[in-house]
Amino acid sequence: MILQAILFYLFAVAAVGAGVMVVAARNPVHSVLFLILAFFNTAGLFILIGAEFLAMILVIVYVGAVAVLFLFVVMMLDIDFVELRSGFVRYLPIGGLVGLVLLAELILVSVSWAVTPAGTVVGAAAPAGAAALSNTRALGDILYTRYVFAFQAAGLILLVAMIGAIMLTLRHRTDVRRQSIAAQLARTRAQSVEVVKVPVGEGV
Repeated sequence: MILQAILFYLFAVAAVGAGVMVVAARNPVHSVLFLILAFFNTAGLFILIGAEFLAMILVIVYVGAVAVLFLFVVMMLDIDFVELRSGFVRYLPIGGLVGLVLLAELILVSVSWAVTPAGTVVGAAAPAGAAALSNTRALGDILYTRYVFAFQAAGLILLVAMIGAIMLTLRHRTDVRRQSIAAQLARTRAQSVEVVKVPVGEGV
């Protein structure tokens, strides 16, 4: 228990510190790196509470895809940091208001938080003699049995959104010569080779 408490406070302090640095860092690349650090520490917290599936998804999806994508986009874009920071004072009142609302919500949640006594289990108890399921197995059983249609509908909606985003951002430039494999394969000998009879002494 002492080791778990030490790891909890270590991961929690590192995650909160990384989250603060995501907002406070002046360089967007540093902000993305601190975001990755926050994701790793949050995954460690998930492992401590036994949610290994959520920890794996957080590392694979968010760190391996989203955060790295943000990092590449930020590094490839030519961002004017002086112009980016020029509107900070203008949006400070709105940002402060949103921050106060979030702080009030966190205070309300922490005040109304209730801790169950030790040894009690919240929810339906497992039937006697039933084998204990892992977190990943239990989540898979629920998703692919009770919520299978909602799960497939969510996947379909995400697929349509991805196709729509690709179609909206795809642009074909007319001033660029592109290779057409079908046109190349459909060419005949007469279209490919031109025999020119050059008179003697005149050259090409």
